[in-house]
Amino acid sequence: MAYKTDIEIARAANKKPIQEVGAKLGIPSEHLLPYGHDKAKVGEDFIKSLSDRDDGKLILVTAINPTPAGEGKTTTTVGLGDGLNKIGKNAAVCIREASLGPNFGMKGGAAGGGYAQIVPMEDMNLHFTGDFHAITSAHNLLSAMIDNHIYWGNELEIDERRVTWRRVLDMNDRALRDVVTSLGGVANGFPRQTGFDITVASEVMAILCLSNDLADLKQRLGDMIVAYRRDRSAVYCRDIKADGAMTVLLKDAMQPNLVQTLENNPAFVHGGPFANIAHGCNSVVATKTALKLADYVVTEAGFGADLGAEKFMNIKCRKAGLAPDCVVLVATVRAMKMNGGVAKADLGAENVDAVNNGCANLGRHIGNLKQFGVPVVVAINHFVTDSDAEVAAVKAFVETQGSEAILCQHWEKGSEGTVELATRVAQIADSGVSQFAPLYSDDLSLLEKIERVATSIYRADEVLADKKIRYQLRQWEDAGYGTLPVCMAKTQYSFSTDPNLRGAPTGHSVPIREVRLSAGAGFIVVICGEIMTMPGLPRKPASETITLNDAGLIEGLF
Repeated sequence: MAYKTDIEIARAANKKPIQEVGAKLGIPSEHLLPYGHDKAKVGEDFIKSLSDRDDGKLILVTAINPTPAGEGKTTTTVGLGDGLNKIGKNAAVCIREASLGPNFGMKGGAAGGGYAQIVPMEDMNLHFTGDFHAITSAHNLLSAMIDNHIYWGNELEIDERRVTWRRVLDMNDRALRDVVTSLGGVANGFPRQTGFDITVASEVMAILCLSNDLADLKQRLGDMIVAYRRDRSAVYCRDIKADGAMTVLLKDAMQPNLVQTLENNPAFVHGGPFANIAHGCNSVVATKTALKLADYVVTEAGFGADLGAEKFMNIKCRKAGLAPDCVVLVATVRAMKMNGGVAKADLGAENVDAVNNGCANLGRHIGNLKQFGVPVVVAINHFVTDSDAEVAAVKAFVETQGSEAILCQHWEKGSEGTVELATRVAQIADSGVSQFAPLYSDDLSLLEKIERVATSIYRADEVLADKKIRYQLRQWEDAGYGTLPVCMAKTQYSFSTDPNLRGAPTGHSVPIREVRLSAGAGFIVVICGEIMTMPGLPRKPASETITLNDAGLIEGLF
């Protein structure tokens, strides 16, 4: 059987005007700011008018550690949202926006796949409604204002060696990780070493995704620490007087974006912090808005559950007062076989033993998620090469873990392929059995919080933190930041900090290379192992094959 490609399916979509999609959720057309015919921003005044409404049920979609075999977390998120609507539920989807860096690097697009996609796919994977450009501009405005302040006399007495605010770019560019600025003489300022991060790692991105409204956004922007004086006292963004102008640049970006699935169901796509170097969830304002408008909201957290779901629970839910009613953990037979030692080229052949050997990774994630007191359902994202025996092996294993696995065929069949999953998830969400609680309390020390994640989620034996790291953490505690949660930045491919260590490793250590205080966002970033906050392009980046064809259509983006 010949299958259509994702891009062919997306181009054939029968999209409805965005006003009709908004009407499904009761959003009047006058409260939609259209960007063309098929996407719009939801107005802040309308969002504020929803405050007295009850919340719907919140369903988190997460996954095992990613493998080259593919897991399909976003595809499952979209498929489940469509499935809930298929069985007569009022459901909406909430996902993140795509970053240009991975899109033109090696990850590709982030709008789902097959018959479980969000459209317009090309727009979402490119400039969309300009949110990332606004974040990049706001971040770099602050960078320019810091250097300008120093150039014109440095009234705040900033120690130029201790300017912590770097610049950002929404592109993978390893050459910019460490740079020297202001070369060329007196007119160009004072030379200093700095660098670039990718936009999705910016604290401004994290703040936009955690803020409730524009007032909260401005307050958080002002709270950001950008430098230190010689006496080690902090210099804040508001000291530079940049918070007001940054808020202006982010005014429209703060409003969530509404688009639609292939089946014309509503989807909010807003914000996009990476899950391996930031907190990996879509915006709080989009999620809260969806919960006021829909009875069920399906959202996702980036990469594996050890990163995205952990941060969703410990950072986003803690900060926003959210509590998931059910977690869907996505896995594939192919990924189980890879974790069981099968090479990617050999995944098409039936190998039940390899499936059984690889299920340890899945089991670890199930156990980890249950620590948060939330019921877990495994969604087996079906591939046409999966055999009945292999699927049965995954189901049998999941049953031994006190959970249940449901085969899903949304990539091939759309909502029809997730009816069973949607029915079961709705039952669990409605049952009220979830007893959600974060993994650690606010009053633990920062190092204890790091150790709690490392030992309870990664199952490491120890955290390796030198004297300098420990001293810095104590300094932040003394300054009043000890109650903040921790945001672990590590490889997404393994529970450990070694990306090649698959399965469910034990007996490993978690080395901390650096810690950063995100005072505005309200968490401590803990950089572990060799993780980079500015990724590089692979040997053969996707951008080499992205082009316009003779018909003027984009090729190679997805």
